[in-house]
Amino acid sequence: MKNLIFFSCFLGNMVFSQVTLTIEQANHLASLPLKCINKEYPNKLNQVLDNEHDLGSPKELHPAFYGCFDWHSSVHGHWVLVKLLNDFSEIANKDSMLLKLQNSLSKENIQKEIDYFNKKQENSFERTYGWAWLLKLQQELSQSPKPELQELAKNLTPFSKLLVEKYIAFLPKLNYPIRVGTHNNTGFGMSFAYDYAKFSNDENLTLSIEKNAIRLFKKDKQCPLNWEPNGTDFLSPCLEELNIMRRILPKNEFLVWSRAFLPQLENKNFSWEVGKVSDPTDGHLVHLNGLNFSRAWVLYGLSKQFPSKYKHLTLLADKHLRYSLPSVVDGNYEGEHWLASFALYALSEK
Repeated sequence: MKNLIFFSCFLGNMVFSQVTLTIEQANHLASLPLKCINKEYPNKLNQVLDNEHDLGSPKELHPAFYGCFDWHSSVHGHWVLVKLLNDFSEIANKDSMLLKLQNSLSKENIQKEIDYFNKKQENSFERTYGWAWLLKLQQELSQSPKPELQELAKNLTPFSKLLVEKYIAFLPKLNYPIRVGTHNNTGFGMSFAYDYAKFSNDENLTLSIEKNAIRLFKKDKQCPLNWEPNGTDFLSPCLEELNIMRRILPKNEFLVWSRAFLPQLENKNFSWEVGKVSDPTDGHLVHLNGLNFSRAWVLYGLSKQFPSKYKHLTLLADKHLRYSLPSVVDGNYEGEHWLASFALYALSEK
């Protein structure tokens, strides 16, 4: 069993230990996507209608990814199940987890998803946030040692190839980066896609992301951290830009760039207030819990890759993670349908 790092915190009735994510706690996280993957309503489709014949129920339009309120949340809910199956051989309900994955990720369902994405009016559907999570799901399936998950990886591969093509076609058209704290953030979409490109040895996608990230971000300086967060952010515009640049630039070149971009991060006394949620039942305001998790995963990655310069940021990441962990299972569907994936990814980066 591959253990994930946790620290002392109450999560619902579960107490997280100082050292590892226990099997009991992993079971608790798995229960969240298990609950929502087949929960069709409420649902936010974000559909563009070309005519009246395009209307359909979420399950009809997206037979693989119709639950968990919206398409992308369903995708990263599936990723949670695959990640936990890969990391915890003793996880409870693994048969039902696998069955749900097999039912969702059948060849027939994936083909219908491909057909939807090929509609002319849906050319920008889920660009690039949902695309990024689909590639993250593909990567987790493809690296699994489990034959059943390898089969699902094969089913998903044609869809991933389509999204890779969409990335390569889209990125050169993007004259200006999208620096927001929500779904369209360019840095976030590039980071997950770049991880997949390196994992799959896709030279065309790798080169496309490297070339366009440098074009869009290399000249940036003095990112205004004091402008963050906006009221509904779940990503940090400054940190997500830093996160893709740390992946693609050589070490010394990155350290020069990062000093000009976010010099305050080198200060060993650097502090940053967590994003505070005033109303966890508000589907937009609860985004700030996701912001704390996503800040944490960038800070963990930075401190691990460059410990001599940024090791001190681990404590700041811990602070953000600790603050929002209780929200993962607070009983509010507005957060529960997606926050488990953000928490789990932050923990995997730690």
